[in-house]
Amino acid sequence: MDLILIGPPGAGKGTQARWLVERLGVPQISTGDLLRAARQAGTELGRRSGVYMSQGSLVPDDLVLELVAERLQQPDCEKGFLLDGFPRTIPQAEALDAELRAYRRKVEFVVALEVPDESVVKRLSGRRTCGTCGRIWQLAFDPPPSPDKCACGGALVQRDDDKEETIRNRLRVYHEQTSPLLAYYERKGVLRRVPGDGKPEDVRRGVFAALGLK
Repeated sequence: MDLILIGPPGAGKGTQARWLVERLGVPQISTGDLLRAARQAGTELGRRSGVYMSQGSLVPDDLVLELVAERLQQPDCEKGFLLDGFPRTIPQAEALDAELRAYRRKVEFVVALEVPDESVVKRLSGRRTCGTCGRIWQLAFDPPPSPDKCACGGALVQRDDDKEETIRNRLRVYHEQTSPLLAYYERKGVLRRVPGDGKPEDVRRGVFAALGLK
């Protein structure tokens, strides 16, 4: 099964992806991981993409697609894959479709986790990270022993990424990029919308049901 998982920041994509790859026996492919791995390995693609990454610029679509295409040709993708973080735009989706057609494959399902913006803000702005052990707490759903101290005794901090202004900006960018993408896959008949504002186990059941899995 060739899948794409889409959702706003804080939607729980990582949790759902772990359950899906375990159930389906396919690899999870994250473009962020691919870029970092290529850069660390010093490959030609890693060197070229590293120029943009070191400047804090977005890596061009053609380079990202090369990395994804290279990864999809590896043996563990023969039975399927789960793409996380790609595509983000219509041109990327069209390029991915063309690449898959070359191997007589296609995107079979796109699972969109739908979470209201205010729930995302509440989830992410309530996160606190331990400066000592790195554990992440959530003040409302997984609270630490005290609001400013981890179980290990380390001080808890709120990362810049988890501040409300930053979260709302990330959500704005997500909606601008993703709304056209969802419409694109809806026209193809492969989009499955799943409510993501609930307990992870409930969301998992919704995802599995949307894919016809038990």
